[in-house]
Amino acid sequence: MCPYVPYVPYVFYSFVFNSTFHFMISKKLTDEELVQAYMDKLEHPLKAVIEALRTIIKNANSNISERIKWNAPSYYYREDIVTFGPPARKLDEVLLVFHHPSVVKIDSGILQGNYKDRRLAVFKSMVEVEASREELIRILDGIILEIEGGI
Repeated sequence: MCPYVPYVPYVFYSFVFNSTFHFMISKKLTDEELVQAYMDKLEHPLKAVIEALRTIIKNANSNISERIKWNAPSYYYREDIVTFGPPARKLDEVLLVFHHPSVVKIDSGILQGNYKDRRLAVFKSMVEVEASREELIRILDGIILEIEGGI
């Protein structure tokens, strides 16, 4: 069974004419609203894991913002930091792709891969998410310090 991966289209301004030929411009959805629409439509066996990771990432640092990138929730502060891997990739795990180049300077047991510009983190359960909470926050704070020129 392949999970349903929602397509959340970018919102366009639309003009709505009422019966007296006045028009209104519909409100463009915010990045947060687009992510919420994506999550509302997402069907994945580890959706609770995805939601828990989203909460950790968003609460790790008040500077972090959320949007849709590569058809998945993504997080940034001035520059891109981390994006969820495609939900249809595997049904038994959730992938985070840390794609800010400074992540390669961070030593962590949860970061995988020896790529020149990114690292991966894989989660298969809520137990793994909870056990990694503080380490995820440390990684995100390290990247933000690098973005701000503090490392």
